[in-house]
Amino acid sequence: MQLPFPEAEAPDDEMREAGRKMFAGETEFVKGVVAMDGLPDPDRPEVCFAGRSNVGKSSLINALTGRKGLARASNTPGRTQEINYFNVGESHYLVDLPGYGYANAPLAVVEKWQRLLKNYLRGRVTLRRAFVLVDARHGIKPVDEEIMSLLASAAVTFQCVMTKTDKLKKGELDKVLEQVRGKLQQFPSAYPELVLTSSEKGEGIETLRAIIAGID
Repeated sequence: MQLPFPEAEAPDDEMREAGRKMFAGETEFVKGVVAMDGLPDPDRPEVCFAGRSNVGKSSLINALTGRKGLARASNTPGRTQEINYFNVGESHYLVDLPGYGYANAPLAVVEKWQRLLKNYLRGRVTLRRAFVLVDARHGIKPVDEEIMSLLASAAVTFQCVMTKTDKLKKGELDKVLEQVRGKLQQFPSAYPELVLTSSEKGEGIETLRAIIAGID
């Protein structure tokens, strides 16, 4: 019996090479955006990465691009309130959304970020897929469900990417994956595959590169 939301299969040689080529080229920071009128021209497909604070988003982006300092993790969760754009070669934008689920940011800051996020998700015609990062040690939390609901209401396809999978034993990971699969079934816009990653060990990075390379 096929599990709902199976783990994405390892890419074949052609897709692996496509992913390698895409991320072997120049990947540079383009700009940080604090308002919709600051977004770059919608002249290429883009994918965005969303995740609660401390989920390992910066580490994953750095592992994907092979650039250790490209996306910088903040020591203060939620401090960075910009939508950060990176170009991947000349074909795609990679978009780093601010971490959510932080407790210490002022309410006005949180509300401003939420408005920007909603407007971006609902109004960005070149956004092809959102990758929602979930810490494998914790599974899907209520704050993750909130962002998934927002993506669903904006009719944005999102794919769940598990981070830090190397921190769990197989039995522990299987239990978390069962919880994740159960939660994802309530979201019709959830892409029906999981990507399991470890930025530290490099696991799942080739698979995620190939997936992004196949999005146009």
